[in-house]
Amino acid sequence: MVPEAPFEQTEAGLVPAGEGWFVLNAREARWRHREGRRCLAFTGTTASDVETYFPQVEVNLVVLEPGEPMAMYHWEGDQEGFLVLAGEALLIVEGEERPLVQWDFAHCPGGTNHVIVGAGDAPCTVLAVGAREHLSSKVGADWGAYTVDDAALRHGAGVEHETTDADQAYARVPMPEPTRYRDGWLPDFG
Repeated sequence: MVPEAPFEQTEAGLVPAGEGWFVLNAREARWRHREGRRCLAFTGTTASDVETYFPQVEVNLVVLEPGEPMAMYHWEGDQEGFLVLAGEALLIVEGEERPLVQWDFAHCPGGTNHVIVGAGDAPCTVLAVGAREHLSSKVGADWGAYTVDDAALRHGAGVEHETTDADQAYARVPMPEPTRYRDGWLPDFG
């Protein structure tokens, strides 16, 4: 029998604090915020440095302001999928720009260069899911790389030199800070 995972209440919200199944409301969870971007990773590190890690799949809920990239343009060794829950976004995939609207799903097989950027005139909410077979360490080229692309650079989502080093790729981007959910971040489908 698989036990229920415990939670730890941090200053920024609840985080899973061990192995097992759990139910966590997004509005009660710990988010990460930087100007223009809010992200809830349904995994986490507690105040006591206990890391809860999903070894097979990564699940993130991301809210992007218009013009704000979700990441830097990259490819990963594993597949990823993105479902736009609300608003509009721009998918830059293999150098092409594809507009996305609510309920559009984008599938990127392993090796696909891609990034999503907020678009339109209001925030967009995207559910991002990715396999983790090659992502476990982000060491070496097995996990993927940040690649150079003109469209990504035009949208502030690109690197000027290819790298596998996340610190180098994100050097100009402020680190997101742990924070509590704020009213209005998530769309009301009521």
